[in-house]
Amino acid sequence: MISMVEKPWMNARYTRHRSLPDFGEMGQKSLVESTVICIGAGGLGSPALLYLAAAGIGRIRIVDNDVVDETNLQRQVIHSNAEIGEPKVDSAARRIQMLNPLVECEAHQTRMTTENALDLLKDVDVLIDGTDNLPTRYLIDDACAIMDIPWVHASLFRYEGQVTVFNHENGPRYRDLHPDPPPAGTVLNCEEAGVIGALPGILGSIQAMEAIKILSGIGEPLSGCLMLIDTKTMETRHLTYEASTTRQEVTELNRHNDYAESGCATDGGIPMNSMTVTELHDLMQQEEPPFVLDVRRAEEEGICSIPDTDLRVRHTDILMHIDEIPSDRVVVVYCRSGIRSMTAIHALAASGRDPELLHNLTGGILAWSAEIDPTMPRY
Repeated sequence: MISMVEKPWMNARYTRHRSLPDFGEMGQKSLVESTVICIGAGGLGSPALLYLAAAGIGRIRIVDNDVVDETNLQRQVIHSNAEIGEPKVDSAARRIQMLNPLVECEAHQTRMTTENALDLLKDVDVLIDGTDNLPTRYLIDDACAIMDIPWVHASLFRYEGQVTVFNHENGPRYRDLHPDPPPAGTVLNCEEAGVIGALPGILGSIQAMEAIKILSGIGEPLSGCLMLIDTKTMETRHLTYEASTTRQEVTELNRHNDYAESGCATDGGIPMNSMTVTELHDLMQQEEPPFVLDVRRAEEEGICSIPDTDLRVRHTDILMHIDEIPSDRVVVVYCRSGIRSMTAIHALAASGRDPELLHNLTGGILAWSAEIDPTMPRY
């Protein structure tokens, strides 16, 4: 007879998993035999790590160079008051062992860099993105492409968040959705923008579920599908996207400046207004419509654009064309998904433009195609 030690997936704690249709013993076995790495043990990493540990992931690798701060405790629920000042990886690893001693936990108190990324990803089946900075996300995307590892991404801004899966079974990557890193100094972090504590809890739990789906083979992962949630209204939307036909394959991590010099936090909390595609469509029918600014690349404009767009300027060049953008009108900025446009708005506001006149088009071209013009290409 095979002992429970030899078949850890049969442990009583996983009984409810094994009772699930289409999951069963083999689904649990796949979790127990898997390795998941979580980059970041903060707001997103906390719930993701807890639920993955409880689910019975065999090996969990945690990467974070930070220590627990009292301001973290409002959302980083894997840590407690007793761990203030302690490395987050040690705090998280100890909590995981308390929750499920069957899980093998590796703690790496370091940043993910071009020098250690590929070593950290050895033998990994799924990566969880628990980071709060863009340079690391571009590094994750390239490293996962080289190692052929799917990764589950989530990001948030105040009351809104998004989740998707990249690089799953040769599916779209982060660089397909966000081709170019934003200029340094144009992205707010949680400290500056603020975040409601329950939001990363929701998103991190979804990340854990997506990882479980990928590892067990159940359901349809959010590959090529960006899930958006607004917790003020609890409205959710799903925007589809595809792999870029012009994407360059990555063979080595040699674009250091791409990772180290882009997407740093701004020095202050610049307010940001948003506008839905329906609201923009209605405003464009009025006698004094807003100024519509496209911040995508020229080749993207050649694929499609929102009708009556007033100006197209790549978001990285926005300040070189600031005189072409009116300072006394409402300006609606869009890109493919609503991320590059956000960085363009921060750059404009930081340069002295009135932030009350600047509006980010939520969901960008993808939302316009989904809600206004279904004939518009989704690239």
